[in-house]
Amino acid sequence: MTMLMRTDPFRDVDRMFARLAGTATGPAVMHVDAERDGDWFHVYFDLPGVDPGSIDLTVERNVLSVRAQRQRTHRDGVESVIAERPMGVFTRQLFLGDTLDTDKLEAEYDSGVLHLRIPVSDSAKPRRISVAAGSGTPRQIKG
Repeated sequence: MTMLMRTDPFRDVDRMFARLAGTATGPAVMHVDAERDGDWFHVYFDLPGVDPGSIDLTVERNVLSVRAQRQRTHRDGVESVIAERPMGVFTRQLFLGDTLDTDKLEAEYDSGVLHLRIPVSDSAKPRRISVAAGSGTPRQIKG
């Protein structure tokens, strides 16, 4: 017996919008910026309102995984009128190149932003290599 899956383009657009905008059951995408500054690679994750204790940061092979949770605080006698901010678990994975030294990764959470500093590994930095010329005298060539 063959089973066919029907594609509904409108349902797919709705799912994509819900993923980007977030819903009560599925938070929005964790936005990220990344930049290189000399021998350091910086990654910034927007996580406003997240308890720093809920942030779980792991590196396995060259995959960086970030998991954080934001919960709505309920107070007795207070009625919620508008509740648009996404709550729940936020996750994001980034694939890091071999040129980064993840053993020396530094993380800091301040003002709703998780900032990671990852040094460029020594093996990825330019270095000089000695090359012996035909006369037998080594010369430095920038590599």
